[in-house]
Order: sequence, then C-alpha cells, then structure tokens
Amino acid sequence: MTSYSMIKVGNDYVVQANDKCILKVGSRRKAAQLISDATDLLNALAVVESPDIAPETPSLAREAPELP
Repeated sequence: MTSYSMIKVGNDYVVQANDKCILKVGSRRKAAQLISDATDLLNALAVVESPDIAPETPSLAREAPELP
C-alpha cells in the first residue's frame, strides 16, 4: 500500500508517495485533497481487483431469431 504525505518547502507543499516527491502545489488544502483523491482511487482499484469478487462479463452469445 502506498503511504502518502506532504511536506512544506518554502511557500509550497510537496506531496510524497513512499518518500518519493511526486507533486508540488501552492496550497496545503490542495495537497490534502490530492492525497485524499489518490487514496480513494487506490481503494477503489483494490476492490475491483479483489479475487473474492467475480467480474461480471456480459454475454455476447444470443439466440438468432427464427425467420418465417
């Protein structure tokens, strides 16, 4: 799991993922929102990739209508 954090550098905030600087923004609120969005997306991805849930695959096989 990726660990997100932010640090202040001068007047800017740097968003980090696992100790790697990935983004620099001018607002603490924006940095916090980006971290929240990234966490939500990773959690949603984990649910989709979970082996416990069988993916629903639409059936492409259809019966052909009878012609008169």
